[in-house]
Amino acid sequence: MRLSSLLALAVLLAACDPAPSADPSAERPPNIIFIMADDLGYGDLGSYGQTMIRTPHLDQMAAEGLRFTQFYAGSTVCAPSRSVLMTGQHTGHTSVRGNGNPPEQSILPTDYTIAELLQDAGYTTGLAGKWGLGSPEYGGLPNDEGFDWFYGYLNQVHAHNFYPEWLWLNQDTVRLANEVVRAPNSYGGFTGGYASKKVDYTHDLFMEESLAFVEEHQEAPFFLYLALTIPHANNEARFGPEHGMEVPDYGPYVDAEWPDAQKGHAAMITRMDDGIGQLRAQLDALGLAENTIVMFTSDNGPHREGGGDPDFFDSNGPLRGIKRALYDGGIRVPFIAWGGGIAPGVSDHIGYSGDVYATAADLAGIAPPDSIQRVLDSVSFAPLLRSNADAQPRHEALYWEFYEQGSRQAIRKGPWKAIRQPMFTGPIELYNLDDDIGETTDVAQQHPEVVAEMAQLMETMRTDDPHWQVR
Repeated sequence: MRLSSLLALAVLLAACDPAPSADPSAERPPNIIFIMADDLGYGDLGSYGQTMIRTPHLDQMAAEGLRFTQFYAGSTVCAPSRSVLMTGQHTGHTSVRGNGNPPEQSILPTDYTIAELLQDAGYTTGLAGKWGLGSPEYGGLPNDEGFDWFYGYLNQVHAHNFYPEWLWLNQDTVRLANEVVRAPNSYGGFTGGYASKKVDYTHDLFMEESLAFVEEHQEAPFFLYLALTIPHANNEARFGPEHGMEVPDYGPYVDAEWPDAQKGHAAMITRMDDGIGQLRAQLDALGLAENTIVMFTSDNGPHREGGGDPDFFDSNGPLRGIKRALYDGGIRVPFIAWGGGIAPGVSDHIGYSGDVYATAADLAGIAPPDSIQRVLDSVSFAPLLRSNADAQPRHEALYWEFYEQGSRQAIRKGPWKAIRQPMFTGPIELYNLDDDIGETTDVAQQHPEVVAEMAQLMETMRTDDPHWQVR
């Protein structure tokens, strides 16, 4: 039976046989759905200023829920951003601090992930999409890190192709109907290629399986991590005849007088928006919206890959920089929280994706073990979700480090943003984001005392890791 038919049947049965009155003493904790887009820019949604790409469902979520204007990704590229989310530690502490080879890009057995935390609290946990933090050879597999169910990509390079020949289902592979032409690839020893036969678009599969997960586990608390792969580019497209912004069709943009790659970029975002609309409709149909918190964000800023052009849609909005920068355009991202009784509003709270760890624990009514609590860089923003801003704690500062392109560090503390390039030895740039959101004017010379404070934080907020060294 198709999922749509199952949903209709569920609604009909609910109407014919009303559920008994809930026992207030047995109130269950909320379901948590965390949706992470891949390379979606701060300015790619209508609710964040986009005028050319249609995102009506996410815009409605933003209007009905809480829209954050100063929320940050864990990193400026894929793997470390996901490691920050999973561990609740920033890139000066988390296990995976960059995009690297498989040994370095696997989280550790000692990491106690957000999925393990919720699983131990009785949640059923699922992951659909891109993991990027483990491999069969080096460990860090989702099923070993707290996920009861996993469907998707382990390797982020495998995830470059939206029409692969196979995907992972837990710790086995499942064949898809696509065919791939092999081509040499230097990424981590993986042999890439482009799809010559395109049947199964993985984004659609991830949405379909996520809807099925919610349907199956609606009777008890669940945590669903929906790690979408769009609007990332297929970086293997350079071997094939097309651009890398792969999508089954251009949808409402088919007749737009735009380059095909930009039609593809817009169509991916609108397709993602449509899928999230289906998920919201399902939550409403199943009567779960009032007890489900849905959070939506991106893993980093917009890209310039596979023919994508962030300037075409002004994907970083008023911000400077794109993916791989530690200017805000590379790390400040959309963040929307909806459902579960969240009141509509806009928040300028300064937070980052590492805070989802403490927030999830707070929402679930649990606490991490003391040994984990001591190493977290995570501040719960649950008070904001409960309309209790007066009780909301604040970070002293947020920290990032990045190892590509010669390396760099960044600190956000109050209105101040400091960047040092390269790490440890470069000059420190200083910006006042309250006055200069685009980081256009370096005011380091005017505020030497702030620069000195930021330099000290860049030393004290991190620890060395032998796997992650400036080269």
